[in-house]
Amino acid sequence: MTDQSYKTRTVVTGYIVEEEVEFSLGDLSQACRVNAEWLMTLVGEGIIEPLDSNARWRFGGHCARRVRTVQRLQQDLGVNLAGAALALDLLAEMADLKSRLSVLEPGDQV
Repeated sequence: MTDQSYKTRTVVTGYIVEEEVEFSLGDLSQACRVNAEWLMTLVGEGIIEPLDSNARWRFGGHCARRVRTVQRLQQDLGVNLAGAALALDLLAEMADLKSRLSVLEPGDQV
């Protein structure tokens, strides 16, 4: 009898969403696997914003990323919505600063 080593394989699924993509409330709800009421709460908290103020909300691709980040912050760290909003703002500011720094120091990667 020979000793066989078995390899495991992990399959990861996900969506790549471009900034230009637009979602209806229902589409965003389905893409992020959350109910529409929770998304409406995120709108009320200012975490995500519709592209226009029509009765039929449309959301940009960046909103899907923000919703998924809020989900991870809540599930992994137990952060409330106010804390998640603050974390999103700080992450955006940090990305902006890194972008500015890369322009000033093109040879160095942060």
